Amino acid sequence: MSTPFRFTEPLPPRAATGRVAEVYEQLARDFGIDRAATFVVLSSAPEILAPTWALMRESLIAGPGSRTGKELAAYGVSRANKCPFCVDAHTVLLHATGDHALAERLARGEQPEREEHARVLAWGQHTRVPGAGLMPYPFPREHAPAYIGTALAFHFINRIVSALLTEQLLPGNAQRWRPVRSIAGRSLARTVRRTPVPGAALALLDDPAPGPAWAAGTTVGPAYAALRSATAAGEGLLDADEQAFVRETLWDWDGSHPPLAWAGLPDRREHPGARLALLAALAPYRITEEDVTAWRRPEHTDHCLVHLVSYGAFAAVDRMESSFSLHAARETS
Repeated sequence: MSTPFRFTEPLPPRAATGRVAEVYEQLARDFGIDRAATFVVLSSAPEILAPTWALMRESLIAGPGSRTGKELAAYGVSRANKCPFCVDAHTVLLHATGDHALAERLARGEQPEREEHARVLAWGQHTRVPGAGLMPYPFPREHAPAYIGTALAFHFINRIVSALLTEQLLPGNAQRWRPVRSIAGRSLARTVRRTPVPGAALALLDDPAPGPAWAAGTTVGPAYAALRSATAAGEGLLDADEQAFVRETLWDWDGSHPPLAWAGLPDRREHPGARLALLAALAPYRITEEDVTAWRRPEHTDHCLVHLVSYGAFAAVDRMESSFSLHAARETS
């Protein structure tokens, strides 16, 4: 039987216990989908699953600002990252908000009709380029923590999805049909149009820190800080030289997608771990079975692969986030 998972075999959600089960419970209540493959794929590493959910919940779902606006930002991020799974998901979720015409305009490849929607969409796309998503924001300044958190959450989630899931949101890509998109969205409408109380996901985190300055003391900050801390552990799967190479490559990155003839990509025979980390950061959709096989050793479990991919994915996110933190620090100095 085919599954949406590439390279890993997560436990069935019904077998979940502990923190993983708690995440699924919150997913069902606040997201409307308790077994979303986007999160199930991380379940072999609960310490990454929990803050990933927390960052999405506290920004997209429970954060201030309209859900339509934040879905548009996430759609723009997903389009910029070439993640068709997430593009389709946000199209369905726009149907869930009740903005059916907007969802279908995007599905047809058209721009939003309303200027404010077009500006939010463009902002989401531009956040892939470090420093390009700064002010003036296309949303009220007091909503910035939620919008920035949403963008950064999906820069991470897009990379996880592209690396570890297939492109099919629904079996047979059924979401490509308008009636299916509409019905799927309507089935989630009640949950999506309800605004949960902020902070519930923080109970899933281990000793969360306050978070970056742009989060302005909101619950988005601890969620981001927890995800940064959890993903950093994957660095230990690389040697010191490989770690330095990944950092240097990300520091020089301008937000572009690497060319097919990527001269700076490590050889899979010599540095398979660094290769996987950089692919996860900059072109996760190009990770192949050969790449994973070249890296995997008997001691490398699904837990290890999730950590390595998450480390690479978040290295790119942190590069984008640095401009928001620097800007916030300058504003408060």
